[in-house]
Amino acid sequence: MANRTNKPELVAVNEMPDVASMGLQQPHATLDWVGMSGIHQPLLIRDGRASRQAQTRVQIYVDLADELAKGIHMSRLYLILDEHAETRALSPAGLKLMLASVLESHRDLSTQVFIQFDFDYYLRRKALVSDNSGWNAYPVSIKGTLSRGEIAIEVRLGVQYSSTCPQSAALARQLIQNRFEEDFGASGNVRASEVKAWLGTSQGIVATPHSQRSHAWVLARIADGLEEFPITALIDEIEATLKTPVQTAVKREDEQEFARLNGQNLMFIEDAGRKLKHALDADRRLDDFWVRIEHHESLHAHDAVGVFTKGVKDGYQPIP
Repeated sequence: MANRTNKPELVAVNEMPDVASMGLQQPHATLDWVGMSGIHQPLLIRDGRASRQAQTRVQIYVDLADELAKGIHMSRLYLILDEHAETRALSPAGLKLMLASVLESHRDLSTQVFIQFDFDYYLRRKALVSDNSGWNAYPVSIKGTLSRGEIAIEVRLGVQYSSTCPQSAALARQLIQNRFEEDFGASGNVRASEVKAWLGTSQGIVATPHSQRSHAWVLARIADGLEEFPITALIDEIEATLKTPVQTAVKREDEQEFARLNGQNLMFIEDAGRKLKHALDADRRLDDFWVRIEHHESLHAHDAVGVFTKGVKDGYQPIP
């Protein structure tokens, strides 16, 4: 009796049309990169001695080096990415293995591979004085490139901090001095208790310096042989160098300490740049680095920006 169901008849895989494998007519040309972006991939990341979960957005590409090939194998890129993410934490060695696997899967078509993971990295940060803590999110990218037999592993991250203008602080101090002279100059000797009380009033502190939320963006090529990504260590190093990272949980005692730190660490964009360059130059985990710092001005409608690199031969160029 004939099958009267409405279900479509299944076709064997080897009988399905494969347009990508068909010969290319014209034009003939190679392409620098072909692949996918916006892939949502959860994975573990080796950060120092810990493995941390991250929800990543991935882009993965190979070049189309065969000018007669119609296309690459998109599904192979996705499946290799997923298999590696499921079976091991992402480490520098693991990323190198993934790059090699992708290139092997396209050995007749491609000569280079690029993979990038973008994610927000959450770290628990302690308050400055109180016993509180809170989560801070840092934008992070991990990049791997395999080209001409050479592999480059890079980490890019952003850190927010506060910058108080030295010029503004000096001008504010001058106004306070002038007001002090107006209020006490004619009285001769002044008791310390009177000055203390005066300093606690808006009449006494007639001006305050301006400060701004600022960003440090660091792109680093990590040294060969590292077994883990130095994400937390690099964030800690940047925040400790600048001394005024933005805070999470804040009570009054924390806010007061933050004000003290800003007052003791006044910085132009050049000051922040020199501090960071000195610290990163001494970091042996980094073969090269490119840094862009931004002070989002509260005085001006524009930003102050600084850009610098490590300055190694054939390394990153100081392009803003």
